[in-house]
Formats: sequence, C-alpha cells, structure tokens
Amino acid sequence: MYQYSAGGLVVDPGGQVLLIRARDLRNRPVWALPKGALAPGETSEAAAVREVREETGYKCEPVRELEVVTYWFQHEGQRIRKTVRWFLMRPVEKVGEHDHEVDEVRWARPDEASGMLRYDSDRRLLTLVS
Repeated sequence: MYQYSAGGLVVDPGGQVLLIRARDLRNRPVWALPKGALAPGETSEAAAVREVREETGYKCEPVRELEVVTYWFQHEGQRIRKTVRWFLMRPVEKVGEHDHEVDEVRWARPDEASGMLRYDSDRRLLTLVS
C-alpha cells in the first residue's frame, strides 16, 4: 500500500521552527513537523499549506520545495510505503487554533527542536535551514 503526504518546515524571521505535538500510531505523544495526506485532486504544495494551517493555526507561504522523504511503516498488520513532499515555509499570520489531531503547537530554536523531534527524517530537514 502507498500513502502520499505533504508538510511544512515553517521557519520564522528569527530562525525558530514551528513544531506540533501529536500522537503516533501507538497513541504516544510525539513532537513532529506538521504534515498530512493529500485530498483528491490536491497538489502537494496546496496540501502542505492546508495541513500546516489545520495543524498549527498558522497561514503560511511556501518558499521552496525541500527533499522528498520516503519510508515504510506497519499499521494494522499492513506494510505501508509513505512518501512525503516537504516545503520550506514562512508564517504569514496566526489565523486560528490547531485542530483535534494536535495536542500542542510551539516555536523552538533549531537546536532545541532537533532534540525534541521524534523522527530522524524531521531532524534531517532541520539541517537544511540551520
């Protein structure tokens, strides 16, 4: 099975990174970068902008595309190959609150964020901007 997602590495003018605390498939809290699945007919860039807005409450503007990350994971006994297209973004304005999928949103310095992020692929993306 294949899944396609898009997400944003949001960096403010002071160099801080926007993080979300959500739950993994085992319901454990994890710090991560905002991302989510593409809606039918949606471009990766549009999905990344939408997902960042839904998960953080920030309207953001894409600056450039970053690397594509692909990994495998298991869910309900099924092996899934996930491909995520990432975009460097800058915050435009705070337009609301995070959605129900997210427990907390916060800004962190890249070195602090690197120590908080659960996934190696998220930490690798940080090195592209710090």
